[in-house]
Amino acid sequence: MSLLSKLKCVTIDVTGTLIAYKGELGDYYCMAAKAAGQPCPDYKRMHQGFKTAYTDMAKAYPCFGFAAKIPNVDWWRRCVKDSFIRAGYQYDDDTFENIFKRIYASFGSSAPYAIFPDSQPFLRWLRQTGLTVGIVSNAEYRYKEVILPALGLNKGSEWDFDVFSGIVGVEKPDKKIYEMALEMAGNVRPEETLHIGDSFRKDYIPARALGMHAVLLDRFKTVEAQKWSEAGAPVFPDLVSVQQWLTKGMDDETVIKVAGNGYGSIN
Repeated sequence: MSLLSKLKCVTIDVTGTLIAYKGELGDYYCMAAKAAGQPCPDYKRMHQGFKTAYTDMAKAYPCFGFAAKIPNVDWWRRCVKDSFIRAGYQYDDDTFENIFKRIYASFGSSAPYAIFPDSQPFLRWLRQTGLTVGIVSNAEYRYKEVILPALGLNKGSEWDFDVFSGIVGVEKPDKKIYEMALEMAGNVRPEETLHIGDSFRKDYIPARALGMHAVLLDRFKTVEAQKWSEAGAPVFPDLVSVQQWLTKGMDDETVIKVAGNGYGSIN
């Protein structure tokens, strides 16, 4: 019996799986600074500053400040301000607010993102086969309300339900976010569900620990992907390959055996 025939639900990650960032972080920070009459920040310093600031904010106030009841815009204001400071840039309050508003607006739109060409067809195919499709993502509410719809991914046509960490207050790799997904899908059993993501730690491990089927995408040919495969995870280059795998009737154990190069691609 093929895995597809056993499934009732498919859950899927967003960034790196359905969509990707377009350009560099520095592009948007530079445009915002120039619009406020300031020099363009150094890209490398800005990237490192943001990486550190975001990590610290996420640790202090996880799920975009959900438990602390910090408004989304204020969470990002703190993060962006700290990013500039760590990169060596400090502005007066009015100048910073001008810069921040542009950055916040940019990342709340579809401008910094690109949808993978196989994302919409794959999601629609899943729903046409009768499967319930859910989004499971460590993202804030604007992904659901603005970004994904602007990219052509809409609730009702591409997915049926969603679990965004900034909305529910739980984030991957916590198994609770997957338990929420199973409940939202109509209390389907873990063994009736397939999860697709791009992180071994956040997607594959917790989903499998709960008893779900799981596969990983390696769209950017990362070094880590070979290790994922060696650890037993079916790894595919794109969603087209996942669809081929599902329709050819191979279960998630068989795909590892037939993947001669360590990847679960079907030719």
